[in-house]
Amino acid sequence: MKSHNRKIAFVLAGALLLTGTASLQAKNPMVGGAAMYPTKTIVENAMQSKDHTTLVAAVKAADLVDTLSGPGPFTVFAPTNAAFAKLPAGTVDMLVKPENKAKLTTILTYHVVPGRMTAMDIAAKAKANGGKAMLKTVQGETLTAWKDKAGAWWLTDAKGGKAKITIANVMQSNGVIHVIDTVLMP
Repeated sequence: MKSHNRKIAFVLAGALLLTGTASLQAKNPMVGGAAMYPTKTIVENAMQSKDHTTLVAAVKAADLVDTLSGPGPFTVFAPTNAAFAKLPAGTVDMLVKPENKAKLTTILTYHVVPGRMTAMDIAAKAKANGGKAMLKTVQGETLTAWKDKAGAWWLTDAKGGKAKITIANVMQSNGVIHVIDTVLMP
């Protein structure tokens, strides 16, 4: 009888553990009205977001589709269409022209950090560095991540521009996306 009670207790404990584990796992956020699937690549998911059509067009114009569809992992700070709209009139049209591919590539790769850096990873790096995480981009320069007094996370670019992380931890098969509200400039 004792053995039977132990088996029941073990099964119940296992069920509770599994239920608790499932509730701790956050659902991948919706972005631009579309479900983001952790089994898809950065490009596959970005193509589904109605808020990232400008970014997708820019990635295509810079011939970065294959790179960002590759194994990575990458951390991408993904500007929304509204972020691109903040740029001076005509900037996006100028950047996607074939003769400006190098400049466009420089800007886009400034939004990519090698490796998979979740919000928790960025926060830990900032804590270990006096409140600021220095993130070396694929482009070669650094972004600075920091948290404001209200608890929001921001990135500061090389020119002093600031972008707020509006949606963090959009997990991808080859990395993670953090949605931002401003285009960063190297």
